[in-house]
Amino acid sequence: MKDPDDQDTDGGRSGSRSEGRRSLRSNSRPPEDITDDLFTDEEESYFDDDFDLEDIEEDSISSQDFFQSGRISQDIATEVEKEPEEVIKKISENFFYNYSELVSTPYVTPEADIPLDFLTLEHSFGYDCKKRANLQLLDNNTVMYIAGNQLILLNFKTKEQTYLHSCSGEGIGAIGVHPEKTYFTVAEKGSFPKIIIYDYPSLRPYRILRDGTEKAYVYVDFNSDGNLLASVGSHPDYTITIWNWMQEQPTLRTKAFSQDVFKVTFNPEDDEQLTTSGLGHIKFWEMAFTFTGLKLQGSLGRFGKTSTSDIEGYIELPDGKVLSGSEWGNLLLWEGSLIKVELCRTGMKSCHQGPINQIMLDEGEVITAGSDGCVRIWDFETIDTADTIDDTGLLEIEPINELQVDKNVNLFSMIKMDEIGNNFWLAQDASGAIWKLDLSFSNITQDPECLFSFHSGAIEALAVSPLTYLMATTALDCFVRFYDFASKTPLIQMKFKQGGTSLTWVPRTVSYSGAQIVIGFQDGVVRILELYDPKGITLFAGRKKILDAELHMKYVFKPHTAEVTALAYERDGEILATGSKDNTVFLFEVEKDYKPIGYFNTPGPVCQLMWSPSSHPESTLMTLCENGYILESLTPTIKDVDDHDVVSYEIQDIVLRCFHFSSVKSKILRLKEIERREKIKELKEKEKEAKRRKLAELREAFGEEELVEVESDEEEEEEEEPLPPIFIPPIPSPILCGFYSEPGKFWVSLGNYDSGFLYHCQFPPFFSDSDFQNQADEPFDFRFLEDTEDNPIQTFAFSSNQTMMFCGMRNGGIRVYILSENDPSLTSLKDYWHFNVHDNNYGCVKGVSASFDDQYLVTAGADGNIFVFSVTSIVVAEKEAKAKVPSPRFGIESEPIPEDIEDPKAYSIENARRKREYDKLMKEVEEIKAGKREQIKALRNQFWKLLAMNKELPAHMQFQRTDFNIDAIIHAEINKKTIFKIQQVEKELAWEKQKYELGLKKLQSRFHDPLESDTVVVYAIQSEHQIASYRLVKPSKYSKLKRPSQSERRMSKMERFEKEGPGRKESIKETGGSVSLQEESIIEKGKKFRPRTLSEIMVGNQIEKIKNVIQKAERAQNKILQRKKEWDELYKSRPDDDYEDPKDVQAIREAQMFMGDFNLKTAPDYKIPEHMRINAAKKEEELGSLDTMAHGKKKYMNKCILSLRDLKLAVIEEIQCLVQELKNLQMSIPTSKHISIPQIPQLYPEEVPERRFQYDEETLLRFKRKQQKRQDEKTDSKQTGSASTSGGGLGFLKMSPGKEGDVTTRDSLSRSSKASTFIMELPKSSEFEKAEPSDVEVEIMKRDEVKHLYMQQYLCNRDNTSEDTWN
Repeated sequence: MKDPDDQDTDGGRSGSRSEGRRSLRSNSRPPEDITDDLFTDEEESYFDDDFDLEDIEEDSISSQDFFQSGRISQDIATEVEKEPEEVIKKISENFFYNYSELVSTPYVTPEADIPLDFLTLEHSFGYDCKKRANLQLLDNNTVMYIAGNQLILLNFKTKEQTYLHSCSGEGIGAIGVHPEKTYFTVAEKGSFPKIIIYDYPSLRPYRILRDGTEKAYVYVDFNSDGNLLASVGSHPDYTITIWNWMQEQPTLRTKAFSQDVFKVTFNPEDDEQLTTSGLGHIKFWEMAFTFTGLKLQGSLGRFGKTSTSDIEGYIELPDGKVLSGSEWGNLLLWEGSLIKVELCRTGMKSCHQGPINQIMLDEGEVITAGSDGCVRIWDFETIDTADTIDDTGLLEIEPINELQVDKNVNLFSMIKMDEIGNNFWLAQDASGAIWKLDLSFSNITQDPECLFSFHSGAIEALAVSPLTYLMATTALDCFVRFYDFASKTPLIQMKFKQGGTSLTWVPRTVSYSGAQIVIGFQDGVVRILELYDPKGITLFAGRKKILDAELHMKYVFKPHTAEVTALAYERDGEILATGSKDNTVFLFEVEKDYKPIGYFNTPGPVCQLMWSPSSHPESTLMTLCENGYILESLTPTIKDVDDHDVVSYEIQDIVLRCFHFSSVKSKILRLKEIERREKIKELKEKEKEAKRRKLAELREAFGEEELVEVESDEEEEEEEEPLPPIFIPPIPSPILCGFYSEPGKFWVSLGNYDSGFLYHCQFPPFFSDSDFQNQADEPFDFRFLEDTEDNPIQTFAFSSNQTMMFCGMRNGGIRVYILSENDPSLTSLKDYWHFNVHDNNYGCVKGVSASFDDQYLVTAGADGNIFVFSVTSIVVAEKEAKAKVPSPRFGIESEPIPEDIEDPKAYSIENARRKREYDKLMKEVEEIKAGKREQIKALRNQFWKLLAMNKELPAHMQFQRTDFNIDAIIHAEINKKTIFKIQQVEKELAWEKQKYELGLKKLQSRFHDPLESDTVVVYAIQSEHQIASYRLVKPSKYSKLKRPSQSERRMSKMERFEKEGPGRKESIKETGGSVSLQEESIIEKGKKFRPRTLSEIMVGNQIEKIKNVIQKAERAQNKILQRKKEWDELYKSRPDDDYEDPKDVQAIREAQMFMGDFNLKTAPDYKIPEHMRINAAKKEEELGSLDTMAHGKKKYMNKCILSLRDLKLAVIEEIQCLVQELKNLQMSIPTSKHISIPQIPQLYPEEVPERRFQYDEETLLRFKRKQQKRQDEKTDSKQTGSASTSGGGLGFLKMSPGKEGDVTTRDSLSRSSKASTFIMELPKSSEFEKAEPSDVEVEIMKRDEVKHLYMQQYLCNRDNTSEDTWN
């Protein structure tokens, strides 16, 4: 093929790598102006320090190329000046590459008679739905997406597929479409991958862009004019490149970021602006001319107060702002490189529930698509003019319209269809679908239509029908899907609660019609489904649309507790074996509706099960474990035992043979090295022998003396290097797959260190006392597999005649080995056909299977793709155009569907059996316990009867209680055991106790200890007024600072004039005294204001009168003495005649010192005095003094409030005593004359916060009951409210008697006891028989009644007086 330049010039290109490396500047620019446009000022060069001129010459890059550096010597510049200017070669617009020369082709071993088109891709049922922007629209009927190593062009109306294979053979990274839909780009993966631009619809390669990244491309985008292309690479370089793609020239290049970059796009309004986003960043780029030339300068977006987020979707607005999404679903409006505002919905709801994956601007509206499956339409003007209104940075807006596509939909990308008059969009669903959406939001808007449905994520298993062209697949997306791969049609799908992990088709020996399939799931459940054609069922009126196939669940059982990894039917179809990661293999009897036979344990997780073929004399089961163990077991004997008599399904007498694989790869490599060295030695010996013969001939011709020097020049033998050491990996290599070769022999493929070979192994003889763990076995033969050192065989399948072995590789490739007939030893394992079809990075082949007639090969990979190939070597006269769905069994529509197991925590078969046996055993034990309890109860009743009879006997004949103690040791032992159990419980709870004690201490030291006083709220008694104290912490560090300068510094004039004098001090003392007196009066009032009993009141009245008289006389006498004392002090304070006032002396001294110093502060020679200068120390001192002053004021305020609280406590105590006395008094007064008892004021928990940390056993029990009520939720809201009130009100303050802080003090108790004694002294008429009272008694009773009524009224008035005094 000719290069593009051959059409216009005589000179050709130097190589494929040099085609895309040309000058960035036109010829009119002088060479000295040509600078490096690859790197910004903040990026490093691609070249290492040892990169020299020779490397540049070898790579065909001149000094004018874009890989320029300031370190290139000046010699090149002189050469450029001497040489004539190079004419830039332009590529013809009509030039096209040859696709057949570019595309990667299958590899066939040399001299092998295998055609290149051995396998031909027929159809793809998969879709890599989690790849970014993996849905592009070419025209109104054709979409384009990546599937493994293929680019698929799908006509979604005719469902016809066109395939373009990767040219590198290592996968496709990204795709893009030209704005005019005349070209599309395919950016590949591999070592220095290419970007190939195809012409559409001719599909011919038009341009190839080279050396844009190192490993893979992740995104490509055209500008609005279509003349520039932007690409960004993946790890490790993350290079962003701007291409002049028509001439295959890079224009600008730099490193985008140091982490994963998701996408790069041009600004539709300005081609000189770009945006990139990715992992935890968004970056804004601009093409700018600098003194070194055109540069690509990036500005990293700064999130500021907003949390850092991965940016998936964004859009450039016409005015230069950028609107992006976030991980939490809000919209971020960027201006410059800062977030201007964050947009959310009303009520602080996020715009989407989850990340916003794409944002589009269409017809003046902003469209957002999120992972919640919603498409929302927003007003562009509202968003463009949005701005913050408060410190939160959030602005609430509401969408104009919204569309919920469906449940469990994750919209990853959307693209608009160019249909006039319609507003249709195609949406990529990361859950495995392609949707058609109508966003017109009118009366005739169509519902979302699912055009295609696929598996989401890795496909775990694949199976092909043994009778027709049907295929079944399952994956972790919880779907089981059926396909007709001959007619390229999906048939039906069924979704479950858990993902599928294994799958196999039921053989015809069990289901002759081939209609049943067995699926294993993540939760250990095995389900058997039956596929049938519903058209064979009798139709009923009202029946829905008839599908091509339907599924019927036939059996459901759960043999395992972990995911089922392997399923296999015995060669006669009598037994089904299931293997799991729970290290068990379960066997079922198929004929008896899959009745459990039993299970046996394995030394590791099971990865594959295989029964011996019919050619073997015995039916054996080979179990391959991931950790290097291979087991072989004979078919167990099926015992006809009643299911109710089975205690456990574990098979105790099963015969097992174990092969524990021991690595031999290092030995094989050592043997190969020895063989290589022996061959080299043989060649050297032959060379030496030839030299000796030649020397012998020369001796005969020239003589011995002349050949002495020649003999001495013979090379000395070199010392041999040591052989490679024997190495055994510390972690065994995982077993990937295996298969039987002969009875007792098998082939196995391993991963990790032991990959690169197929190992032929043989089971050792069975020993009953053998230990699997200590066993180490080595294979007796091996086959070398070319190019599989890091790419082992993951799975395999054979053709029906065993002449083709289809291998699925780890890197997504398909390899076919051509074998000889009857070759179990694989001696003909040499020639093969290899082709990469799945993704090379994450497309490990999980399943490969040939059709029943070997016409088709089906593969399924971890990249979610399913490919169907036709085997061209099989010559068939006529192919079926469509698979035949099995006909329904008679009565299948009326069969009951078994109850499904949807709970992942449901018991497995073995666990359910063990639970049943355990419950049965517990029931028997409980019955035995109940019988023993009845016996003990009877003996106890008999003992109590004996004790009663003993009491009826005379005293001298009675047995003592100790006589019934037959054995004192028993009681001592019981007490000892009780004490021991208590100690054990204390030891068990010691750690918990210490843990909670430490936690409590930490909480106290963190929150309680720093407090000097907590908030105390004092409530009024008869009003709603309240007063609260300060929640005061301990003084800050400023108040603790040492401030010697405060007293030492020179005082100012004002301070000196205001210096405290004698009069000032007296006034301050008086003020301070009044303050202290006021404080003491409140405190003393609380102390003195204690309730008095009735007797104290009567005696106190008399004493009060006497005190008043005495005090009046004392006051008159003290007044006379005080007046006399004041006159004496006045005469004593009279100054001398020559006395000078100290203030006047100080003022005169200052006047003499500072008189005449009238410098203004505005004077140029004015200097601030030292004492007036402000510095940090003085301000810190001032801050400390203010802090201390504020702290003192608050402390004084808190002290007053606490005194007020104590006064309220005293008032409540007095009222309690008065109420108690009133109650006792009313006992001797007729009920008709009773006065209503005043209500005792309530003390709130906020008034005594210190009691929160005081508790007793009663408080803890009350708290426990309260918690129990909350858990049971048996009480209504009213009861709960009352319980909480009682728990938080006075009940909370109820303390144990005698503890400090009780509301009812010891004094009040004594006073109440005195009062009760006084009341009890009243005559009690009830103690004597009532008789007719005499006149004197009647008069006394009347006087007593008047006295009691007076005391009743007095106590009520006293109660009201106490409350009024408090208020």
